[in-house]
Amino acid sequence: MGTATFWWRARSISVGVGSDWRLYEARIQKRGIVVSTRRRSSSLPTLIVSSMPYEKELAAAKKAATLAARLCQKVQKALLQSDVHSKSDKSPVTVADYGSQALISFILERELPSEPFSIVAEEDSGDLRKESGQDTLKRITELVNDTLASEGSNSFSILTTDDVLTAIDNGKSEGGSVGLHWVLDPIDGTKGFVRGDQYAIALGLLHEGKVVLGVLACPNLPLASIGSNQQHSSNEVGCLFFAKVGDGTYMQALGGSTQTRVHVCDIDNPEEASFFESFEAAHSSHDLSSSIAEKLGVKAPPVRIDSQAKYGALSRGDGAIYLRFPHKGYREKIWDHAAGSIVVTEAGGIVTDAAGNPLDFSKGKFLDVVSGIIVTNQKLMPSLLRAVKEALNEKASSL
Repeated sequence: MGTATFWWRARSISVGVGSDWRLYEARIQKRGIVVSTRRRSSSLPTLIVSSMPYEKELAAAKKAATLAARLCQKVQKALLQSDVHSKSDKSPVTVADYGSQALISFILERELPSEPFSIVAEEDSGDLRKESGQDTLKRITELVNDTLASEGSNSFSILTTDDVLTAIDNGKSEGGSVGLHWVLDPIDGTKGFVRGDQYAIALGLLHEGKVVLGVLACPNLPLASIGSNQQHSSNEVGCLFFAKVGDGTYMQALGGSTQTRVHVCDIDNPEEASFFESFEAAHSSHDLSSSIAEKLGVKAPPVRIDSQAKYGALSRGDGAIYLRFPHKGYREKIWDHAAGSIVVTEAGGIVTDAAGNPLDFSKGKFLDVVSGIIVTNQKLMPSLLRAVKEALNEKASSL
């Protein structure tokens, strides 16, 4: 039997001719890859692959995250303008959270119909299916349909409440080390969302347990740097960061078309570094971060912002270090770091746990990390790891 050769990143794979190679051709085309067939002889067809991996998935993810950001912006605007909203009323953020998840699930499934569909996400529809959740479900459905209509395409049919419930429940996947799994935080930084501050729509894709692409939509993050005192002529707000493995990290205006490749800063002197940490003290130990900064000789005060917008800001060099040390007993979820981690690493940075181990996204919904998560550039990582180890040892000895 003859063979067919698939050229893929300078590697060849031999498969049988006839129905076998046609099956492989069909499988490759399902991945959104352009395939042409050339026959060297009557028994030796050659398939030439002419597209980059995950291109179609990235386009779908950018579209989904951008539309979800539009939905969230609408809800946040109404929330901030409301005179009757109280801090105990969580309904607006609930509507935005569920609406974002439903919308992203719907777009991804629609744009990638030939792929097995799996999302690991934060929400499920249990509360919305109860009698007490019916009004909220109707508001979510209206909001999703309004957002789809604003996309300007007539190809979307009106979604029913059952469609929305189904889309939300697509997020029940457990993830793991086999196959393709989307990883979604529909609103990362809900407290920032409620305050009118930073939040992000964070969408990543796992393939065989590895993060292969990530998109961060940050509706309130300025396009200009937030980490320097330089004067900028643009006050435009709203960023979309995106990256896929081996292809770098890019930023563009939310909903815009012009994209710019970004890189982490190249600072090698810790005294010149600035760092990010969570706005909420409940999310990370500010005292521990302060101790580490002191050991490094960092002089600038920390920049405290909500959500994975920190990953985006660090990827373009706004700051040099991101420290996250959750309180004892807290388990990190993969949707809090999947998209952000590849955005930083493809921009030249490093993301590890506090012991310097790479993050492992292959074990389901949770990350098993040692003590915390640290993010910086390659030049600062050795000194940062030493400072972290010293600070953690001092903390342990004081208990």
